[in-house]
Amino acid sequence: MNQDYIKPDNWSIIEEGFDAESVKSSESLFSLGNGAMGQRANFEETYSGETFQGSYIAGIYYPDKTKVGWWKNGYPKYFAKVLNAPNWIGINIEINEENLDLNTCDEVRNFRRELNMKEGWYNRSFEAVLRNGTEIAVNVRRFLSLDLDEAGIIKYDITPLNKDAKIVYKPYIDAGVTNEDANWDEKFWEPLEVKKSNGEAFVTAQTFKTHFKVTTFMHNTILANGENIHISPSAIDSTIDKVKYTYGTIIAKGQTSSIQKIGGYTVSLNHENTLAAAEKCIKTAVSLGYDTLLQNQIDAWAKIWEMSDITIEGDVKAQQGIRFNIFQLNQTYSGKDSRLNIGPKGFTGEKYGGSTYWDTEAYCIPFYMATKDQEVARNLLTYRYNQLDKAIENAKDNLGFKNGAALYPMVTMNGEECHNEWEITHEEIHRNGAIAFAIYNYYRYTGDYSYIPEKGLEVLIGIARFWHQRASFSKDKNQYVILGVTGPNEYENNINNNFYTNFIAKWCIDFASEQIEKVAAEYPADHKRIIEKTNLEDSEISEWKKVADNIYFPKSEELGIYLQQDGFLDKELVPVKDLDKSQRPINQKWSWDRVLRSPYIKQADVLQGFYFFEDHFSKEELKRNFEFYESFTVHESSLSPCVHSIQAAALDKMDMAYTFYLRTSRLDLDDYNKEVEEGCHITSMAGTWMSIVEGFGGMRVKNDQLHFSPKIPKEWKGYSFKINFRHQILKVAVSHTESTFTVDGDHDLTIIVNGKPVIASKQLTKIH
Repeated sequence: MNQDYIKPDNWSIIEEGFDAESVKSSESLFSLGNGAMGQRANFEETYSGETFQGSYIAGIYYPDKTKVGWWKNGYPKYFAKVLNAPNWIGINIEINEENLDLNTCDEVRNFRRELNMKEGWYNRSFEAVLRNGTEIAVNVRRFLSLDLDEAGIIKYDITPLNKDAKIVYKPYIDAGVTNEDANWDEKFWEPLEVKKSNGEAFVTAQTFKTHFKVTTFMHNTILANGENIHISPSAIDSTIDKVKYTYGTIIAKGQTSSIQKIGGYTVSLNHENTLAAAEKCIKTAVSLGYDTLLQNQIDAWAKIWEMSDITIEGDVKAQQGIRFNIFQLNQTYSGKDSRLNIGPKGFTGEKYGGSTYWDTEAYCIPFYMATKDQEVARNLLTYRYNQLDKAIENAKDNLGFKNGAALYPMVTMNGEECHNEWEITHEEIHRNGAIAFAIYNYYRYTGDYSYIPEKGLEVLIGIARFWHQRASFSKDKNQYVILGVTGPNEYENNINNNFYTNFIAKWCIDFASEQIEKVAAEYPADHKRIIEKTNLEDSEISEWKKVADNIYFPKSEELGIYLQQDGFLDKELVPVKDLDKSQRPINQKWSWDRVLRSPYIKQADVLQGFYFFEDHFSKEELKRNFEFYESFTVHESSLSPCVHSIQAAALDKMDMAYTFYLRTSRLDLDDYNKEVEEGCHITSMAGTWMSIVEGFGGMRVKNDQLHFSPKIPKEWKGYSFKINFRHQILKVAVSHTESTFTVDGDHDLTIIVNGKPVIASKQLTKIH
């Protein structure tokens, strides 16, 4: 049974009623972020119940020493932890000399949380009966400014309901934090300096080893019935890593006392003097004031939604799901800084180290290309180009490759491999292909070829060299094979000839070879520079082509399918529908040995190849492979439902496509995999966007033109989306009777709809 306490709403995530069992899940679901920092929806006041405290800063990490039972040569020396950053939201509160703690109150009534996605704020309200008999009403609003992205703002209102109240606020900032997930229980932060003055406080600390310096700051204002009462702290407590102020006030029954707290981080990634930057940030925020900061937040989110919103009519849960996904993606990555990337948990948790995976290239880039300026996607490609030397070093030092062969890391923060499972780190090498595919996908969509001669071709050469060296010649098969790999289906390790891996290896070599020729013909100066830099010779390219032209793909002629890998049909092929539901999810119920020997597939594997390289296969081939492999897929990866939804729609299996859409869009909201308390699945959320635009909308780019084959689930009345295609905004709306296309710009756009050319313009173009 999936969780079902989030109330359906078109624009908000809503929880009603206090349930201690849901606290950690809600801390994930109601998380906030602004691209530069983020935090779980922890309570500001003391909470003694179970909680997962987490605040995070983009680009800040710690190299936690790898911890394994048996060290193997080539293991990365560390696992890059996303760090629980110093806490700036904390406000301990005493009411009539009793500490406010929802875990110990006699009664909590009318508890409600709302994450307003349209306007970008989080609100929590409740009434509580304290053990001393005082009854209070509380309303707390918090947001992380998009415009002033080093600052967050809290407005905490308390109204005594049955008697006058002495309220003591104790706001604090604290760098003495630990990670929920740590290998050695190490401290990650070294305190450097504490400064306090005039209701402001600053704690500067730096990370051990990596020496990122961060100044955490706060500014406090106490109000009565909305008016600043200009009181100073009655006490100031400080240690080497914490500052706490105490403000005492008395408020009459029915009146409202408030604290407004401005807090946040300035970091050495962006400032030479983080303390001075923090002081400047506070000054700017205070001068703007709470109301202006909130209005600016609403305006900034309105601008984001103007381009990225997807509307769904007639299905509130589906609408809520897609907006939650789009909201979290925009909270996680803004595209401003090519040093940053998109972690699988974003700012919602610590699992996976918060680092960069192949998810960015395979799933996220299409979303950012289509909903923002193409420079955002180009920044994501540049991130990988800037780490090419590290990828070459990884292949050389850890695997013994030579001549500039590049293996991009499975997990990274700075280009170095920092994943600590052998079967993933050194066997799940298909991620190299996703890096190359993203370069192709960017050019295909934007028409901007300049990235390839400027930067991309060097990456493609390094990747092609890797695949050439990783393949080996089988005399028995008289073909090249790739042995000892893990495909996208991580429920099988150390297998031979994974179809997807072999296919993408061939494609990478072919694509790199083609681009070398194109750059030579059209960008001779860049070609000369790159050839000299990489020492590439024609004879080497010829050797690559021998592998690409003669690589082995396992298949079953009887079933008419490609085999996921050698020996797949030797398994006991019991479909998922015949698996007892009590055994799910198998990764939590079965031994790893049993999982590896089973036919069950974590996520699209063969079908990932069909998704990327759709034009290489016939619709009948897709149908046979989809129907065979989907029957064994348990979808216990967040990346799985979206690909299956897109392909089900392509095959006119609309009921199945809709079911998969709901699963991908509400994966976290409904906690399908029973793990949302660890954080949300941010990178797979881009797949939710793809399941509508590429799945139901049927959007493809072929021969420099947009193609659509619109379809609509029977559960919906209509849906619409916008895409930014080559600097033209196209709005697509689909109902059961027609599809409409409108260009927001001065130039018409020729598109292909259901195989026929259509001219889209500023005037509504209807297709029945």
